[in-house]
Amino acid sequence: MGQVEYEVASYTHKRQRAAAVNSHPLILAMTDVDLTSLSHTVVWLTFGLAFVFGAVLQRTHFCTMGALSDIVNIGDWNRMRMWWLAIGVATIGTGLLAWQGIIDPVKAIYTTSRVTWLSYVVGGWLFGFGMVLGSGCGSKTLVRIGGGNLKSLLVFVMIGISAYMTLKGLFAVFRVNALDSVQMTLSTSQDLPTLLKGAFGANVHLAQLVLGLVIGGAFVIAALGRREFWTFDNLLGGLVVGAIIVALWYVSGKVGYLAENPNTLEESFLATNSGRMEALSFVSPLAYTLYWLMMWSDTSNVMTLGIASVAGVISGSFAYAVVSRTFRWEGFYDTEDTANHMAGGVMMGFGGVTALGCTVGQGLSGVSTLALGSFVALAAILAGGVCGFKYQMWRIEMKV
Repeated sequence: MGQVEYEVASYTHKRQRAAAVNSHPLILAMTDVDLTSLSHTVVWLTFGLAFVFGAVLQRTHFCTMGALSDIVNIGDWNRMRMWWLAIGVATIGTGLLAWQGIIDPVKAIYTTSRVTWLSYVVGGWLFGFGMVLGSGCGSKTLVRIGGGNLKSLLVFVMIGISAYMTLKGLFAVFRVNALDSVQMTLSTSQDLPTLLKGAFGANVHLAQLVLGLVIGGAFVIAALGRREFWTFDNLLGGLVVGAIIVALWYVSGKVGYLAENPNTLEESFLATNSGRMEALSFVSPLAYTLYWLMMWSDTSNVMTLGIASVAGVISGSFAYAVVSRTFRWEGFYDTEDTANHMAGGVMMGFGGVTALGCTVGQGLSGVSTLALGSFVALAAILAGGVCGFKYQMWRIEMKV
């Protein structure tokens, strides 16, 4: 049988199978129930993990912007080491899951063969600058909302609107035509294990394990290299945050994975907005959360992993703030403070979507897959953050 005849026969077979399912009400009902139940499982597991994530961030003050601020202002690297520890744990854990064949990082959004390097650089830089103006990245914004910060509530809205405009609206036109069009298309996916699998006898799973242990281990060693870092909160923040990224890869890539969805007869990841394997990220999910709330009565509008993670982080942060009696209402100081937070939210929304993620999306989830673009985006985010602090210092000097 030739290739064309094979493809036609395969397509016909799938259509016949789909027709058989659609013609049998009992089978269709059971399929719908099973898929709905499985989607609910993914959503609730995500909410639970995000709840812990929010509570831990509220307690430990885990924050990329805060880590940069500590370095620039007082030369303290402890919060940055906490972030390094989280990256190391996430990378090692992801490598172990891939080595065991439990998940396939190639099916994540970060590891496509299309390397939009200009988008990573420009989007990452804008996100980093914006997170300084907005007093924190996407995850920190949610944590601050849970702690009673009304400024962060405005930042949330601005990120969400700007992100949706960058996904499908006005900003998307510029993103697609001016930034995403500048790209490199590789013959394989852009993750290091796939690119270097030849050195491991073409065994990509072994490459994922070895590179995950080496790169992740380097981050862990760098984090634990100073004795003053060894406090309960620092270890808690780094270890738990990294472990939650790994757990969410399992939830999305294993629990919610269907090799062949009975409704579409195609591979699918249930309860994800991207249709691919997802872990934590806090830019596009903020946009989808706003849309979900505005279109609540639309029955086609369903809860997803990203939306559940947003709700979980706010809830976890709020719960810990109440229990620890640290919940405090906080508002804006003046007009300039308001304008900075609004501008920061817009920059993070546009930058995060353009760079395919934020400090958590690219910096933790993306890096854990060892995608080339994630390292580029992360470097750009850090550079943008440093520039943001330099700008703030310049503004203070101008007022003196």
